[in-house]
Order: sequence, then structure tokens, then C-alpha cells
Amino acid sequence: MAISSTCTLALILVLLSASWAISTDLTSIQENFIQCLDENSEHPIPTSVVCDQSNSSFPSILNSTAQNLRYLTPSVPKPQFIFTPLNESHVQAAVICAKKLQIHLRFRSGGHDYEGLSYASEIETPFIMLDLSKLRSINVDIVDNSAWVQAGATVGEVYYRISEKSQIHGFPAGLCSSLGIGGHITGGAYGSMMRKYGLGADNVLDARIVDANGKILDRAAMGEDHFWAIRGGGGASFGIILAWKIKLVPVPETVTVFTVPRTLEEGATKILYKWEQVADKLDEDLFIRVMISVKKAGQKGERTVTTSYNALFLGDAERLLRVMNQSFPELGLTRKDCIETSWIKSVLYIAGFPSETPPQVLLEGKSLFKNYFKAKSDFVQLPIPETGLEGLWKRLLEEDSPLMIWNPYGGMMANISESEIPFPHRKGNLFKIQYVTSWYEGTQEAATKHMDWIRRVYDYMGAYVSQSPRAAYVNYRDLDLGMNNKTNSSFSEGSVWGARYFKANFRRLVQVKSKVDPENFFRHEQSIPAVMDEA
Repeated sequence: MAISSTCTLALILVLLSASWAISTDLTSIQENFIQCLDENSEHPIPTSVVCDQSNSSFPSILNSTAQNLRYLTPSVPKPQFIFTPLNESHVQAAVICAKKLQIHLRFRSGGHDYEGLSYASEIETPFIMLDLSKLRSINVDIVDNSAWVQAGATVGEVYYRISEKSQIHGFPAGLCSSLGIGGHITGGAYGSMMRKYGLGADNVLDARIVDANGKILDRAAMGEDHFWAIRGGGGASFGIILAWKIKLVPVPETVTVFTVPRTLEEGATKILYKWEQVADKLDEDLFIRVMISVKKAGQKGERTVTTSYNALFLGDAERLLRVMNQSFPELGLTRKDCIETSWIKSVLYIAGFPSETPPQVLLEGKSLFKNYFKAKSDFVQLPIPETGLEGLWKRLLEEDSPLMIWNPYGGMMANISESEIPFPHRKGNLFKIQYVTSWYEGTQEAATKHMDWIRRVYDYMGAYVSQSPRAAYVNYRDLDLGMNNKTNSSFSEGSVWGARYFKANFRRLVQVKSKVDPENFFRHEQSIPAVMDEA
């Protein structure tokens, strides 16, 4: 039976009324939030620091540091508005007001979350986002061998400010210079000096956070359990990091870097198999990672797998060559492959900047990598046999732009207890694998194609990597491992992914979470659940 014009008109009016009501409700959320901020902040709140979706600047602010374009597509829910605090009291007020008004809160320091959890939400809308990019002061104290760094500063900025004060001090954190230091350390923060000094999180002396009650706490005020949890327990579960106090480490005036590529036709399989056996046992001053990709080679331009050995040595080229000739002669490193430089310039080299780039570029905080991508991770405890590698090569050659990065362990990483901080991947691991596939088309068809590929490769590698649990690195966030419900998950549900990231430390993390944030105010798709009774 046909619907009468009267019924059709009534339906249209109902839909318009509902749409207007939703719009009005969201507008009132913003107005109430701003009013609450004014009432609860020690400092005035300029109107310019709140930007909603109707503002022409909204896309540029949202996209400014977001790395994964998969989470900027129209179908992914966006924050209702973005609040960019200018000082610590603004962050305090934001937590107080979000809790009072029951508004879901996300926050980002650098935007490198692989699954976009700092600026997008798959499970809870509406939500608002705090952009901590204006909180980026860095105070280096060479006499004390320490520095206070605010959460919005990038890793590159931190490195540069240290080098301004001293050429013989550094900090053992990430290789990507545009990482926000706030979130980076919450996951562990590994880099090219990890075999000498451990992780960034292993070298944190103090912190300032805003807790679930809107209070600013330092290490003494939060207590040792809470301080333990924020150093490697994953971002956005235990509070908002305002600043870290980091311990500086000594670096020599001269370090050496090199990159040596080897294709399959140049014996890459046998050389890599040897690297697997020695990488974790090399001199702790030497970090050699392997970048594995596909490129065209030969006169016919046929695709082949290339393995690129990218290294930092904390010493001069002469000593490096002695180490390599003794421990890894199979690579065939020569003096002309070696570049002697300063530590700060080695940062640029490892990050992939052109050779003549001045260190000041680190102050710009620009990322060299921004596209659609999916990543996964594994830890390897026994060398992958050559037959396993050959099967991997076949699968890499099926994909358009595959990338694998193998990072060596051993050295200091094997000397620190699994429970010292939440990051548990220590003794017994030879190396860590990062899998990445990236693409440039924003269609669902493209996303499905490339994500299906990486999942097939991950399944194939299951026979060669850690087991029970099959471990993963929390800073390479992977929602394939499991997700929370909208407001919480049980201990057993969270363990599905939590045990992979944190192993036995997951239980203690849940206990800390249940104590410091029992209402689960800080939550996202893979936040630590607050379920104390079960834990």
C-alpha cells in the first residue's frame, strides 16, 4: 500500500527534528565544556584553543600529526571538537570537565598511534580530543644528567636540545624523529642505543601526570605502582602524561653509521640467517637492524627482495671494522661503507633524512611517513631457518610495498628483568619484527587487499616466532589482537591482547588500573581494563 503524502511529510519532520536535536545537543556539550574549563582552570582559556568540526581549521588541526590516513577517512568518527591546552592547568580542567559532563576523552602527543586511538574512536562517540602539541618545553640539565621534557615535544626536538648543551650526551629513545615523547615512552620507546642502555622507559626518573580526578601528580605523589605502570604499560590508561624527567646517557664524540644492502641474488638469505645467529650477541655498542623490502633489480627490472643492514656503532670506524670482521664478516663491511659522524647527525641518518640535512630540521617535527598503512609485530627467539625465509620471500613478492624491520635485542635488553617495567620483552628474544604494508588509495577495496595480505604473512610467520603468548609490541598497536567493549572489558577478555603486549605484567597493570582509575575514565579500544576483583 502506498504511503500517503501526509505520512511522508510527518516522517521528514521527525527526521529533521531529530537531526536538529542532535546538533543542538552537541553544541550544548561544547558550550558546557568551555564554561566548565573557564571555571576550573587557573589560566584563561582563549577561544582559539577550542576548534569544532564546523571550523575551517578543524581538518588541518586533526590531520597535523595524524600518521595513519586510514583513520582520517570520512567513515571514521572524528572528535566533536579539539581542545589544544596551553598549560598544565588547562589539561587538569579538561579532565575535570570531561568527567563532570561525562564526555569521552581522547588525547595525543604526537599522533603516531598505529591504530589512530589518540584521535579516532571505533567504539565510543561522541568524543573530544586533547591535542598536547603546545606543551613542548624541554629543559636540559647537563650537570644533573637529566632533562624535563613536556609530552608534546617530539623525540627529534629532545635529541636536538640535548645536543645543544652537549655533544657527549644523548637519550636512548626512538628512531623516528617526529614521535611525540609523551606517548612514545608509555609503550617502552626503543631505539638504536637500546642494546647499550635499554629503552627510553628504562631511563625515566620522574613524571608529571594528570590523573582521573584531575590532579597533577609526580612520582612521589602517584606512588611506585602508578609510576611503574606508565613506563611501558601503554598510552592513555593511567592518566595524561604532562612531562617526563629523563636520564641522559653518555655518547662518544664520534659514532659510526652504515647501510649495506644485499639482494637475493647477492646471497641475502644466507647473510640474514647468519645475522639472526649473531645480532643479539654483538658488542653492545653495535645496533644493526635489517630493513627488508621489495625493489626492481637487474636489466629486466624484475622484482626482488632486498635486505638493508642499517647500523649505529658507538665508536669509530676502525673499532667497528674489528668487531664486524670478528663477529659478522659475512656482511662484507668495508671502510668505505662506514660514515663517522656525531651522535646528533646519526639521529638524522637513522631517521632517513638526506645526508646534508642540518640537525635544526629536528625542531620542525615533520614526519617522513604519512599514508594508509597496517602494521603488526612479532618477537623471535630461535633463528628462522633458510627454508622459512624463502617462504617469506615468496609472500613479500606478492605485495606492492611491503616492509619488514628486524630489530636486534641482546646487550642491556637481556640484563633487565621482564618485570622491571611493564615492557616484558627481554632475555631470550633474538630480535623483534615489524611488518608494514602501505598504500595510497583511500578506497575500502585497497584497504581490504593490503590488510588481507599482511594478515596472511602474519599467519605464515606463526611457526617461527614466540609462542604462548605470541608476543607483540604495544607501540605497534594492532587491533586484530582484540578490542575492549565500549566502556570496559573483563580480565579474561583483555588478556587476549594484554598478555601479548605485557605477558605476566598484564595482571599487575590491571591491579594498578583498578586502583588509580576504578571508573575507567581513561579508556580506548585497548586500554587496560579496571576489573580488580578478577585480577
